[in-house]
Amino acid sequence: MNDPVRVLIADDESLVRAGLSAIVAAEPDLAVVGEAATGTEAVAGALELRPDLILMDVRMPDLNGIEATARILHETPSPQPRVLIVTTFENDDYVYDALRAGAHGFLLKRAKADEMVHAIRTVARGDSLLFPSAIRDLALSHASARTANAGLRTRLARLTDREREVLRLITCGLSNTEIADRTGLGPETVKTHVARVLGKLGVRDRTQAVIAAYEGGFAAAGGAGLR
Repeated sequence: MNDPVRVLIADDESLVRAGLSAIVAAEPDLAVVGEAATGTEAVAGALELRPDLILMDVRMPDLNGIEATARILHETPSPQPRVLIVTTFENDDYVYDALRAGAHGFLLKRAKADEMVHAIRTVARGDSLLFPSAIRDLALSHASARTANAGLRTRLARLTDREREVLRLITCGLSNTEIADRTGLGPETVKTHVARVLGKLGVRDRTQAVIAAYEGGFAAAGGAGLR
């Protein structure tokens, strides 16, 4: 039997921490290794406890979830913990900034217990938890406030036709298996294409790739103009 996923819970509300802790502790493959009431405590806990995954609130005193996420991913040695943002509003600018800082997805506090457990397992096994429409709306609202990132457009233009197809499907929230089914490619081939997309865009994971696709004007225009 595999060791349980070690979870650190960071939220400034004690009732929220207690609720999340109860949900996690009820699962045999998950274990709560610590709690944090501030962003600073979350960073310290990540360094000391070396959790596999952190449930991170975005609005906390002294150091918010965005800054805490960035510090954790910068300061912790490999393997770094996965960070799952837990938020009240999916259209919160803090959520988008946390995703840009390296968080692997986000989860609404009003989600049902089974949805939370599924999200934790999804992120813990190395996948990103994407909500395409929410990320699209957040990305486009941010992109409208500034010109498209020229550097990203250059990197996006280097993608092959097949890699662009794979990126479009990633932005729709499809998993590697779903991409394989859609394209007729083998799972390992899809995995290779995804890795090449991440490498060419200079991003660490699928969430970052989706953000890059929108901020570079690729997803908003369906890839038009990048040929």
